[in-house]
Amino acid sequence: QVQLVESGGGLVQAGESLTLSCLVSGLAFRTYTMAWFRRAPGKEREFMSLINWNGDTTYADPVKGRFTMSRDNAKMTVYLQMNSLKPEDTAVYYCAKHRRPVVIGTAVDDYADWGQGTQVTVSS
Repeated sequence: QVQLVESGGGLVQAGESLTLSCLVSGLAFRTYTMAWFRRAPGKEREFMSLINWNGDTTYADPVKGRFTMSRDNAKMTVYLQMNSLKPEDTAVYYCAKHRRPVVIGTAVDDYADWGQGTQVTVSS
């Protein structure tokens, strides 16, 4: 059974940085696309970033240039380095594993396994 456990959230001031981690258990991690989504208060869950099996990344426009996603296949962990945080980045951040190997996607329904989420709060 696949489990994803996020960590690293917290309360920071605008302009500061945070790094989120997501530890994945289960088999075949290295051939799957991993993604970060977030859900802000009163909003739907939205795509933030993904990293494919080759380490290629894609970012949503609101975080492009500020967030960096990476993966360590040996540690079965993905990371999200978040710089220049803004109050509008306040949300619960979720790590997700794609349904199928060697496929990418940015839709919530593309992902079958999710973590419990970690809260990020950015004060102004």
